[in-house]
Amino acid sequence: MKEVIQEAVKLLESGQPGVLATVVRTKGSTPQKPGAMLLVRQDGSGVGTLGGGCVEGDIWFAAKEILRRHGGPEFKDYFLNEDVAARDGLVCGGTMYFFLEPLWGPEDYTEVGEELIAAYEGADAVSLATVVNVPEGDANLGAKLLLRLNGSTIGTLGSAQLDARATEVALRVADVGNIESFSTDDGTEVFVEGFTTPPTLVMVGGGHVGKATADLAHNLGYRVFVVDDREEFANSERFPYAEQTVVATYDEWPKHLEVNVNSFVVAATRGHRFDDMALESALTTRARYIGLLGSRRKNMMIYQRLLMEGVPVERLKEIHAPIGLDIGALTPEELAVSIMSEIIMVRRGGKGSPLQMSDWYVERAASIVQRKVGV
Repeated sequence: MKEVIQEAVKLLESGQPGVLATVVRTKGSTPQKPGAMLLVRQDGSGVGTLGGGCVEGDIWFAAKEILRRHGGPEFKDYFLNEDVAARDGLVCGGTMYFFLEPLWGPEDYTEVGEELIAAYEGADAVSLATVVNVPEGDANLGAKLLLRLNGSTIGTLGSAQLDARATEVALRVADVGNIESFSTDDGTEVFVEGFTTPPTLVMVGGGHVGKATADLAHNLGYRVFVVDDREEFANSERFPYAEQTVVATYDEWPKHLEVNVNSFVVAATRGHRFDDMALESALTTRARYIGLLGSRRKNMMIYQRLLMEGVPVERLKEIHAPIGLDIGALTPEELAVSIMSEIIMVRRGGKGSPLQMSDWYVERAASIVQRKVGV
């Protein structure tokens, strides 16, 4: 999304118009989720994706039509039926809802876009609320409210009541970069998205498991920080992609890093005593996820000491220990998959359960085939 927003600002600064299409809501199985963006330029080229296939093609055409007739913003829905699925190889049965926003000049998006980019690059998080659907005749479609964490705002959604409700949601989603929508009784729909730094893995322990986990996190698009008390295990040669490598004792490492709420801390040091210190230090940070590698027995011993030190029980319940999802992982690379799977689950709100269809779906498919062939 950052690249799309950057291109939108660049496009407007050069005096060129465009249309920004955003997935604002989905239902069922869809190729993209809320927040996906596509910027369509006047020459027909674009940046970003809405999932490909005829879905994206139709939205692309609608965007070019808006540009051709100098039209206003539009809300569109798209049902992925079996014909669409067969033609494009997509999953069927879902519905995607899009907001198409024409951008005619810098005043339409540049100031807001620059704040979103700044949040991505490390400035304070912000949230952007947009009215994406309205009752017929309502002129507020496309109205925006940008909320900064200090409480200041840019714009309005059209009423104090709507602004207040959007502000409440915006404060909830800003720091973690989440997305929420809400609707009012009259059918007005507001899309609220938080913008902050990319998800960050703080790998405390640069050994075999730490290396495999950091490698995988980097490939998944996470920023990576690596901490170890040994220079040979925390350096730019071992972790060339890391934004920062820190050589520090495990009870001091948070003093050397800026750990925000979109950070995921994994403690996997070389021994019980160091895990103990690494975890206790992690509990002083704002990280939204803290995980500890090791057996239940070891983790219980660490918990007992922390409780003796006055750490509240409720705080210990927030720790993911033993870390990861139960996939039977043994090797460092397999453990990395287990760890990052749990982190993705926490970040995206997943359940960690198998996606395999139950027997009902298989039997349903069989019954449909039987009817078609007349058996």
